[in-house]
Amino acid sequence: MLPNKRSSSTQIPTHVAIVMDGNGRWAQSRGQSRIKGHQAGVKTVRKIVDHAASVGAKYLTLYSFSTENWKRPAEEIQALFGLLKTFVGQDLERLNRENVKVRVVGSKVNLPADILKLLDKVETVTSKNTKLNLNIAFNYGGRDEIVRMVQNISRNVSAGKLSPEQITEDVVGANLDTKGQPDPDLIIRTGGESRISNFLLWQSAYTEFVLLDVLWPDFTPDAFDEALEIFSTRTRRLGGI
Repeated sequence: MLPNKRSSSTQIPTHVAIVMDGNGRWAQSRGQSRIKGHQAGVKTVRKIVDHAASVGAKYLTLYSFSTENWKRPAEEIQALFGLLKTFVGQDLERLNRENVKVRVVGSKVNLPADILKLLDKVETVTSKNTKLNLNIAFNYGGRDEIVRMVQNISRNVSAGKLSPEQITEDVVGANLDTKGQPDPDLIIRTGGESRISNFLLWQSAYTEFVLLDVLWPDFTPDAFDEALEIFSTRTRRLGGI
């Protein structure tokens, strides 16, 4: 086990993304409802957003609600929407004061009108902030994002604005939800699982993965630092020698 404290040689990734897994199992292990686990997970989100900003990361992407999560019980989905409202209601002023810019990445399809209004509000209020770019992946799926990207590029080709030969990786990137942002250097997955779970499929081509056997509500700033220490031991060749 590497030390949890950051050392002087720790590399700080520009962009860290996190698959926040384990809320339900955390709650069930305590004889509580899955909703209680999600509530505990929100408290962890607050700590990690603050910590990521303090160590100097410039981008933090959190996988909060996937396109596959619609398969969950309606009660749990409504609870997740309620937690989003609570988080924004309680934290928007603080995030804005601390110079955090929030972008919501994912599909707007099927989202209730009040949620859409809320997401627009948080993006608008924080749009000029510059310390940390916080991406909330909500109703997000990597395959869905790629489909939407292809549809958008196809419309431009059909309208004569773009030829097939002009479609490059840069054009693809400019039509993704994360357009204008660097790809993640590091993806952390909590919960002890080893899947990518349809997360940032295009963007993670050369991302380093750190898989930690800790449930998200138990994920601490020290655990975040441990992931940074592991990342710092990696040699990123990006396809080279």
